[in-house]
Amino acid sequence: MVRRVAIIGAGASGLVSIKCCLDEGLEPTCFERSEDIGGLWRFADNADSGRVSVYRSVITNTSKEMSSFSDFPCPEDFPNFLPHGLLLEYFRMYARHFQLLQHIRFKTTVLSVRKRPDFATSGQWEVVTETEGVQESHVFDAVMVCTGHYQVPHLPLASFPGIETHFKGRYLHSQEYKDAEDFRGKRVLVVGIGNTGGDIAVELSHVAAKVFLSARSNTWVYSRVSDHGFPFDMVSTTRFNHFLEWLLPSAITRRIKFRRFNSWFNHEIYGLASVKSSNFHVIINEELPFCMLSGTVVLKPNVKEFTKTSAVFEDGTTEENIDVVLFATGYIFSFPFLEESVRSPLKNNRSLYKCIFPPQLERPTLAIIGLVQLTGSVMAGAEIQARWVTGIFAGAYKLPPASRMMADVLKKQPPVKRNPSEPENLKMSFINYTSDIASCAGVKPSVLWLLLTDPRLAMAVFFGPCTPYQYRLVGRGRWSGARAAILTQWQRALKPLRTRVVEDGASPCSWRWLGLLTLPAMVVVGFLLSKSPRPGWVPRGLSLF
Repeated sequence: MVRRVAIIGAGASGLVSIKCCLDEGLEPTCFERSEDIGGLWRFADNADSGRVSVYRSVITNTSKEMSSFSDFPCPEDFPNFLPHGLLLEYFRMYARHFQLLQHIRFKTTVLSVRKRPDFATSGQWEVVTETEGVQESHVFDAVMVCTGHYQVPHLPLASFPGIETHFKGRYLHSQEYKDAEDFRGKRVLVVGIGNTGGDIAVELSHVAAKVFLSARSNTWVYSRVSDHGFPFDMVSTTRFNHFLEWLLPSAITRRIKFRRFNSWFNHEIYGLASVKSSNFHVIINEELPFCMLSGTVVLKPNVKEFTKTSAVFEDGTTEENIDVVLFATGYIFSFPFLEESVRSPLKNNRSLYKCIFPPQLERPTLAIIGLVQLTGSVMAGAEIQARWVTGIFAGAYKLPPASRMMADVLKKQPPVKRNPSEPENLKMSFINYTSDIASCAGVKPSVLWLLLTDPRLAMAVFFGPCTPYQYRLVGRGRWSGARAAILTQWQRALKPLRTRVVEDGASPCSWRWLGLLTLPAMVVVGFLLSKSPRPGWVPRGLSLF
């Protein structure tokens, strides 16, 4: 029987894991190697501290309503997309409200997590920690690893001949980047066009002499501001859109997505992506198209090699007098504290059952929280994981036999890539994944049942944004405020914009008639949704149907 649980890391995943343990009557102890909560989102000026943190100007890519903890809505006066300082303040409010800090041991590093000799029957772990030079050994009934993706910088220097042997300028990983001031007047090459690479290239363009952005894959650029000025994820991430994606042929949904992307600007003209692209990813960036249009950011293909002062690209072009090369090439996860027998099979999150449990363990008392990559908020994904995991620890749910978990993991492995140099796609559909875990935990709402018992709420759940509050309507951990949180989510989204109010010309009557007209359709849809589609892997980026 699980009672004492070790939680490693006090970032977003660690905080919610502590809270879920307390909800289930468990005894959590969280070990955090730094002096404060927040993890990645606690900004640090000094990149040499060994702790990965965001850069100074970063803003969330998912809106506050889509990222809120499911029983603790973000304050209505907070903006929809949060700077790191406000997100950290939200974490502090959450920790204070649920009294989580007393369960955290700060400045404590986990050195090792090893199975006890009787693990096959007890499922217990020996955890060795170090605090101010003093080591201590503990025994825990279960362990939740909450260290996330962003642990070890991925710096593939071997893929760029000449960078170490010939290039005379400076090169660094984006982990070391904090702000643009050190790059004033420089000619900078940014390698990698993910969200970080795009953000940094745009920011550097304001002070650098010239910025080049090297991309090896097709990239669609999307804005946080959707139609009519609403947060994009509140408009796109709905169960209705998800149902249509499941219903329509993939070729049609793909065409609609490309049309939506190109409705902002023609990506092929900008050299970013083509509608014929079979492999692509999506980034969020409002300023990149204008920077390219104004020439402050110049898009380039993949780098072939470096000389003393220049970069030679695969299309044969050369850019001279490069001062700095900044690699925005991502991170690799690492669990050096886990014993080798547990660590070695963990190639990526698809090596885990439901992206959480190592399936080869005799007892399911180790869970990896927050390693999943989603097309929506990872915070929301980590919370639903933690709720299910702590329910399993408490004996409320059971996992299938190890053989079935192994079979499921093998089935989810990606096909062998034709081009090994292409980056792996590890992202999953936000609604698919969270609904799947919610079903395992018995907390997924039934749209059909809501339609029969609470039509107004059913409309909001099906046609509105799939916010985390939906998973507090029913089942274990049900929250009495979930209904109100769902019905007022647009009020909280619009509140920070109402600093100057103008006359509203919309007619509320027309919306009521629309609602009445859609009720018959929802009966049919609710029945079809009761046979929910299996979760699957999706192209990297966002579900934007």
